[in-house]
Amino acid sequence: MTEGNFTDYVKIHVQSGKGGQGSAHLRREKYIPKGGPDGGDGGRGGHIILKANDNMWTLHHLKFKRHYSAGHGGSGGKQTSTGADGEDVYIEVPLGTVVKNTDTGETLKELMEHGDELIIAEGGKGGRGNNHFKTATNQTPRYAQPGLEGEEGNFTLEMKVLADVGLVGFPNAGKSTLLSVVTAAKPKIANYEFTTLKPNLGIVEYRDHKTFVMADIPGIIEGAAEGRGLGHYFLRHIERNSTLLFLIPADAPDIKEQYEILLDELRRYNPELLDKNRLVGISKSDMLDDELKGEMKVQLDKEFKKVPYLFFSAVAQQGLMELKDTLWKMMNETSVQE
Repeated sequence: MTEGNFTDYVKIHVQSGKGGQGSAHLRREKYIPKGGPDGGDGGRGGHIILKANDNMWTLHHLKFKRHYSAGHGGSGGKQTSTGADGEDVYIEVPLGTVVKNTDTGETLKELMEHGDELIIAEGGKGGRGNNHFKTATNQTPRYAQPGLEGEEGNFTLEMKVLADVGLVGFPNAGKSTLLSVVTAAKPKIANYEFTTLKPNLGIVEYRDHKTFVMADIPGIIEGAAEGRGLGHYFLRHIERNSTLLFLIPADAPDIKEQYEILLDELRRYNPELLDKNRLVGISKSDMLDDELKGEMKVQLDKEFKKVPYLFFSAVAQQGLMELKDTLWKMMNETSVQE
């Protein structure tokens, strides 16, 4: 999905270099009339290598250059000198990039650490020179091996956002508003559904200069796991979050029902998502007076027995510190258990 300069899905075509030709040179020097074979090997072709870089956050730079070719190996020379290796091509990608073979659908690797490398197309081996083929009965072979062809293939790169807390909710629930208030991020905010078309990341400042990363993904609607709305384009972005914050507006007809729909979408997409810490945040609570809030708490205490919930308002800046405290506590409990 692409909006602005954020790209989290791209297909590329790569071709590694072919190996250099082996040399069939025969040694010719003064006073050495029959020097015999001294042809060197060809150099190997260049590789195509993916490299993870923690300074990158999008695949946008690959959107406009989809084809990559590595250099070919040099031919072998006389005096058994080996040809030069072909030049490798490095393609830098952000952390959290999943590499798949487009033709087979096989997942090759997830690049998670800075400096992680994956050779997706190996260069062809260089051919052997005639020096390798001399024998007692064939002392002057006048032939050498050609280099092997390089590899060619199509690959799909998918990026999954790396964040500590993921915001999950229906469109227009107030996710972007919360992100814009608790972090310095400036997501697009408007009063219509699917204002957010790309994941937004922000760094939340906590007490004592501690920080954690929050990700706002586009709204999930019923049927998202089957691809409705913007569906599974974004569900993959919350696979790496340790804590999920379910945002449900206070004016929702039935808070418990909306929570169950969201939970069911996550379950159908990937049941492992239900193992993560969950917190229900009831947004836009500045619209409620104390009496109505008290009535809702009685009802919610019955419905949310196992899942913690809290009221907050991003616009009125109510309950935000309590929200940060709860999230920080849940994240640290997770890391202690691990």
